[in-house]
Amino acid sequence: MRRVHFIGIGGTAMATLAVMLRRRGDQVQGSDGAIYPPMSDQLAAEGIVPFEGYRAEQVGDDVDLVVVGNAISRGNIELEAVLDRKLRYASLPEVVRDEFLWQTRSLVVAGTHGKTTTAAIVAWLLTRAGRDPSVLLGGVAQNLGAGYRLGQGAEFVIEGDEYDSAYFDKTAKFLKYLPDVAIVGNIEFDHADIYEDLDAIRLAFRRLVRLIPDRGLLLLGADRVEASALALEARCRVESFGLSTGADWRAVDVAASARGTTFGISRGGEPFAEVASPLLGGYNVRNVLAAVAMAADVGLEPASIAEGVASFEGVRRRLEPRGEVRGVTVYDDFAHHPTAVAETLAGVRAAYPGRRVWAIFEPRSATACRRVMEADLTAALQGADEVVLPAVFRASVPEAERLSAERVVAALSAQGVHARFLPTVDEIVRVVASEAGEGDRIVVMSNGAFENIHVKLLAALGDA
Repeated sequence: MRRVHFIGIGGTAMATLAVMLRRRGDQVQGSDGAIYPPMSDQLAAEGIVPFEGYRAEQVGDDVDLVVVGNAISRGNIELEAVLDRKLRYASLPEVVRDEFLWQTRSLVVAGTHGKTTTAAIVAWLLTRAGRDPSVLLGGVAQNLGAGYRLGQGAEFVIEGDEYDSAYFDKTAKFLKYLPDVAIVGNIEFDHADIYEDLDAIRLAFRRLVRLIPDRGLLLLGADRVEASALALEARCRVESFGLSTGADWRAVDVAASARGTTFGISRGGEPFAEVASPLLGGYNVRNVLAAVAMAADVGLEPASIAEGVASFEGVRRRLEPRGEVRGVTVYDDFAHHPTAVAETLAGVRAAYPGRRVWAIFEPRSATACRRVMEADLTAALQGADEVVLPAVFRASVPEAERLSAERVVAALSAQGVHARFLPTVDEIVRVVASEAGEGDRIVVMSNGAFENIHVKLLAALGDA
């Protein structure tokens, strides 16, 4: 039995890969500084109990392979032990490629926004249709009950992350994923700790497109200029999707309600299917379109696709309802980029017209914590009636480069939006619980645990 050790096992993709290897028969262990749900729950369900903290003795000499997470850098005591002992090590995307992708048809879903949800829809459509795909996502798909699936079918559905691979390989993860069919829905500046500017991100996506074989397919977001421009880089077939006139896969007659979104899908100008999706927002219309186009290329029929879309239950932490107390609904959303924030709020607004919408946004990601995002974030948060911002999570970002929650609040207030800076979670919970009223929708947005604010807020609402 092969022994595999993960350094940084708590990351979404790392935890998911650990479970997949465990299911394949490997003996898996790992360590991390902090692990929180849903990944901690996923590991526990498989009997994987991570070491808390890093210690050299946790990496035994009998380890056959060490998977080094991209958050790990030189100076980590376990990494240094691996290098000193010359143990075999690899990045996560290298292991995924070598263990799973050479022998499958790789369906890669990429883009700055929407890739987890889109990949999860594709995975469900194929699973429901009996194609028995393997799956690796950056989140937990409700229909699958996990962020992965080990199947016997020909297809492997994988979320193509543009983040770097490891400290020793700063190229994008998705460049290891051997795409046969790829989706690129949108491209924006993100991951400011990795990419210097938008040009650097463009280059990564151009390299991805150049990996698709001539017989393959590239699906591009027709509503996004940066994504559409990639058609010039492709040697394979190219199709577009979106709401724009001229898109190969187009949504028409879109109607939103609290129950979700209904719309027709045309392919090449001809009716393809009528779908009823439980997901909210125009961004999810595009996610569904992309997934439908990919599933159709695999060979699924329109009726099967429509039934799969209707039964898709979403992804954890993607506008996930966490509870309702006194008529106040609290959502957990992973949005951490201004565009995602704006689209999430617009989706809630369209589904619940006339209701008061709260946005509680934690500036946490390496990009969201930077001053360069202040203007875009201010514009995005204008979609809410009430805005609350805590202190910036990454105080290590130099002050001259760091986003100021106070400046964002001041700018929103000057534009007539009721916005407040409440530095701590306890203060946010106290104020919001005392002011929220029946019918309010509270959208909590962060790409981290945010001190379990959702549970605290629901409890406080019950006590108020």
